Amino acid sequence: MRIVVCAVLGFALGALPFSWILGRLFGGLDIRNLGSGNVGATNLARSLGWRLGLVALGLDAAKGAAAVLLARRIAPGIESASLWAGGMAVLGHMVTPLLRFRGGKGVATGAGVFAIVEPRALLVALAVFTLTVAIGRMVSLASVIACVTLPLAALALGAEPGRLILAILVGALVIARHRPNLVRILDGTENRVGGAR
Repeated sequence: MRIVVCAVLGFALGALPFSWILGRLFGGLDIRNLGSGNVGATNLARSLGWRLGLVALGLDAAKGAAAVLLARRIAPGIESASLWAGGMAVLGHMVTPLLRFRGGKGVATGAGVFAIVEPRALLVALAVFTLTVAIGRMVSLASVIACVTLPLAALALGAEPGRLILAILVGALVIARHRPNLVRILDGTENRVGGAR
């Protein structure tokens, strides 16, 4: 029962659409009608400025971390409870009922989850993300490559099976949400950092 409670609470936390909330509060605008239409920190940063985007990024990561930490308080010693909470937080971010099941892509929320669940693997993925952005200047491409890197790093670092499975599942979900970006990358029309194509 506690696992179910943790999963539901994780989803509820993940479903908080911070980018949409910040867009309404500080710009009076619906982020779904701006830029890519994605309810995430990158689109908010492109639409209303990088400072607001960084705040949204931090809040999205925090809710992922909070879901795991809350589950550990509710169900101490039950590893699966925190893993379910983390996974459901990412899913809640992607399909928030508060915005008719339109959400973000789960990158920041997933990072928050793995900052607690598997921090060493996350550091490797973040390093790869940073390097990819520096070279290719595409956040979407960097996100996809980081999602491939995360489970590989977790495996190499000896992560427990449940954590490895979560890394694979979350990575697959995030990559699936980037499908339109991957199409634009292949077409040469994807946005780059700095606004160039």
